[in-house]
Amino acid sequence: MSDGPGPGRASAAGGASARQPMLSLALVSMVEEVGAHSGAVYLLRPDEPVLEMAVMAGMPRAFAAPWERVGLNAPIPVADAVRRRQLVWVGGEEEMALRYPRISVVLPYPFALAAMPVATGHAVYGAVFVTWPGAHPPELSDHERDHLTAACDRLALRLERAAEENRPVGREADVLASPVSGVADTLGSIEAARMVSRLPYGLVSLDLHGRIGFVNAAAAELLGRPAGELLGTLPWVSVPWLNDPMYEDRYRAALISQQVTSFVALRPPGEWLSFRLYPSTTGLSLRVSLARPVAEMTRGAAQSDSNPSRLVTISQVLSLASALTEAVGVQDVVQLVWEEVAPAVGSQALAVLGSQAGRLHVLGHRGYPAPHVVERFDGLPLTERTPGTQALSTGVPAFFESRGQLERLYPNRRETPDGFTAWAYLPLIASGRPVGTCVLAYAEPHAFPADERAVLTSLGGLIAQALERALLYDAKHRLAHGLQQVLLPHSLVPLPGVETAARYLPATHGMEIGGDFYDVVPTGPLAAAVIGDVQGHNVTAAGLMGQIRTGVRAYTTVGQAPHEVMSSTNRLLIDLGAELFASCLYLRLDPARGRAVMARAGHPPPLLRRPDGRVRVLDLAGGPLLGIDASAVYPTTEVSLTPGSALVLYTDGLVESPGIDIEDALVDLCGLLSEIGDQPLESLADDILRHSAAARERLDDVAVLLLRARGDR
Repeated sequence: MSDGPGPGRASAAGGASARQPMLSLALVSMVEEVGAHSGAVYLLRPDEPVLEMAVMAGMPRAFAAPWERVGLNAPIPVADAVRRRQLVWVGGEEEMALRYPRISVVLPYPFALAAMPVATGHAVYGAVFVTWPGAHPPELSDHERDHLTAACDRLALRLERAAEENRPVGREADVLASPVSGVADTLGSIEAARMVSRLPYGLVSLDLHGRIGFVNAAAAELLGRPAGELLGTLPWVSVPWLNDPMYEDRYRAALISQQVTSFVALRPPGEWLSFRLYPSTTGLSLRVSLARPVAEMTRGAAQSDSNPSRLVTISQVLSLASALTEAVGVQDVVQLVWEEVAPAVGSQALAVLGSQAGRLHVLGHRGYPAPHVVERFDGLPLTERTPGTQALSTGVPAFFESRGQLERLYPNRRETPDGFTAWAYLPLIASGRPVGTCVLAYAEPHAFPADERAVLTSLGGLIAQALERALLYDAKHRLAHGLQQVLLPHSLVPLPGVETAARYLPATHGMEIGGDFYDVVPTGPLAAAVIGDVQGHNVTAAGLMGQIRTGVRAYTTVGQAPHEVMSSTNRLLIDLGAELFASCLYLRLDPARGRAVMARAGHPPPLLRRPDGRVRVLDLAGGPLLGIDASAVYPTTEVSLTPGSALVLYTDGLVESPGIDIEDALVDLCGLLSEIGDQPLESLADDILRHSAAARERLDDVAVLLLRARGDR
């Protein structure tokens, strides 16, 4: 579609406009005509695929702050409306949670929303959304649809004309409230204030931002603050014992849903007050009165502790959303949901299910009394009708408030006593497809009111996105691990007169495969060994590592000397055109004569431990890294290798770590080798890895190859 702006295209940049409020008038007309209570107009930026909010009506802009700038690819209704060039309708809280979990997590309240593109046949200028109270029918009426479509078409034509005339259209002042009618004159206003002051309960008027605009004497007394100190303030800021996010949440819920909400709060030291909020499009009226007796309220508080309030759940969900960005594998996701969500919603057990080849698979579980309780479903055909397979196949959440309710709907369900009596089955849908099901189990019967179902469904959307990433990570990790295992020797070939041991540890940061390698090659009475590190941590590096290892074996087998093996491998790497470099250390061992001839290409120097415990770093001659200069030469160094002497070959991942000098790391490693005395090389290899700080952090791959000349030559 032709979305690019023409000359003088409307822009959302800039401050509040002093020009004719074209957008505000169009928006207010739309909102009033269809009985909505809020809305906003977005303009498409001329220089990037971004929608920017130009004006909002009926609600503070702060409520939509996360979406003031929206990318066209964002999973947001206004962006979807522009991409599809059609009206997007979200009929209520549960549908919002299912389709747009990011919005539902921030605004988990009952309301309906319609988003429309503002476009002509030639270009897109922006988008509009409007919202209705939670009581709106689940379907958009024909009148509403027709009026909104026509209004957006008219606005698009005005914006097109403005662009043709080079008249800039930008941000306008938000429209928050219309003038109050019904009070004839100043005398009427005074009499209304007198009437309110005579009421035995407190009355407070809040504007759309939540600021106190009026408070009667009874309310000031109940709140414990003079009226003059309350005016113009937010009650949850100016009244210390109302400083709890739950109370602000009730204000937001009333304003967005346009439904009456209420809460109770404890005024120190022990008196309960009842707050009831009556919203409208101009603000909220708050009634404050004494609540039930303290003993009765205490019982209510105890009951609420067993079923956490939705606010606690939202807090946990927001914490989960942040934590899930750090989840790497599937088990990380399962553990985070168990730690962040289950306590908030009162769930005592958790299972995450997935599918593969038409069968159900248990990806992880927590809290069940025995593994077989969940694992009996592993491998179950998706065609078998169970709550888990249904949620996974249909993408529709299911809530069972008691065991009897579950058994009525699934009489043939495989039954194994598990101690649970209520369940929530949340489909995990990412990128428009189901990737799994999250099962929350409860030890006692559990009611799932509409707001809790919406929050849980939103939660499913967040978990799904993390699970999709985790499944991809685990698949790549398995591929990388398998490839690494194929490219590295499964075991070291026995060498004449030489004891060997090796270790390889992949990096723990990231999921990519490494390029570290090692190998030993018997050549009659002699033996060869090699260790190296290809630049990079990816499949290309691993593949190149395999080719280098194969080349070294081939050149060794045909009888090339160490310097020739290194030169031939260097030319091979350049001929492959991989544009990657590699460090390498190659040595030819002659146990019968007690010597080793070594060639080095930019690789860390090996360590030599003598039988008497003395350890030194071998200062070897060498050449540049492999893959840089086709004409490079690699001089050799001969080292005495008496019986009992051990060579320690390693890659830089063993000694390089942030904040640690390599020289210091080598000194520490030499000290370890000197102190530990003679022991089997397998034990020595383990001790070296345990001692190395770099190996513990493993920001890079670590390879270690140990060689010791035996005395039985």
